[in-house]
Amino acid sequence: MNRRLCVWLAAALSIAVILTMGAGVSVAQASSYIFSYDDMFTRRDLKQSADLAGSVTFTVSDGEDIRITEAGVYVLTGAATDVTVYVEADEDDKVQLVLDGLAISNEDAPAVYVKSADKVFITVSGDSALTVTGAFDSADKADGVIYSKSDLVLNGDAALTISSPKNGIVGKDDLKITGGTYTVTAAAVAVKANDSIRIADGTLNLTAGTDGLHAENNDDDGKGYIYIAGGTIQIQAGDDGIHATSVVEVNDGRITVTAAEGIEGTYIQLNGGTLAINGQEDGISAGQKSSAYTATLEVNGGTITVVMATGDTDGIDSNGDILINGGVIDVTGGSSFDYDGTATFTGGTIIVNGQQLSYIPNQQMGGGGRTRG
Repeated sequence: MNRRLCVWLAAALSIAVILTMGAGVSVAQASSYIFSYDDMFTRRDLKQSADLAGSVTFTVSDGEDIRITEAGVYVLTGAATDVTVYVEADEDDKVQLVLDGLAISNEDAPAVYVKSADKVFITVSGDSALTVTGAFDSADKADGVIYSKSDLVLNGDAALTISSPKNGIVGKDDLKITGGTYTVTAAAVAVKANDSIRIADGTLNLTAGTDGLHAENNDDDGKGYIYIAGGTIQIQAGDDGIHATSVVEVNDGRITVTAAEGIEGTYIQLNGGTLAINGQEDGISAGQKSSAYTATLEVNGGTITVVMATGDTDGIDSNGDILINGGVIDVTGGSSFDYDGTATFTGGTIIVNGQQLSYIPNQQMGGGGRTRG
């Protein structure tokens, strides 16, 4: 009896292992990512057009603000100066703004100001342009051409150009980009959010005086993250190209950054895509900015090219650990890798100044850290 039970248990265990392995390839890969794509975006987020049945159309006029106070789809068109489109809906309402050839130029106020709603979609269906020319009125601290206190989704199949004396697009909650072409020129941050910036697709051409993409939450250490699953992103920034307090996760896309520092965050996970970084200080920097994560750079895939300026610069810098499990990392510069913890190299390709290495070098002054292979 005991023998039969053992045989049965062994067979059941074998089946379980096989099933786990069969389902485990995708499950293991998905669980190795910090975030899940399905959790990042809804179906409506990813839809690039609006259902116009029952929609309301506004044609903007000089000096006449538009106030939207309830859920629905609103088409905005025309050209005007000194106009703000206000969204002041209930906290459960979803509002969709369709920009159909809209041009707004203001002196000191946002072109779109979301004061309240559950979520607002800005869908670009015709090439549009939003501009602020002077200093923002500091009374209500709304300092972006598009400024939202609610969750914000940008999508569509046309182009939106934004010019700002301070920030371009500001979201105080989650800010998602799933389609469209965005050209943002900002004296401060091009795209900024408190809780997260999530990019599924689209084309972003960002020129920023400070940061290109910036996510930071001072009240919740687990937030303030940036998730990139695709798209084409080009950034020229005076400070950081991509800056997150907690996590930067890149799974796909084509990203080109020219900045003082290319990518900065606490936990940086690069799983795929093509990244080209030209840095004046650090190319990729994992620093302890959030207590929710340990400073780490993890590379599992993708092609990463880092070119550094001369002087006291690091191509790859981590205040903690470096984990390289795959991908191609090609660093050109005086100091290629600098880390304070442990470096683990299990797969992938490392090229430093044209030479392929079988280990992760550490050029930290005074030593520090060690490499495991």
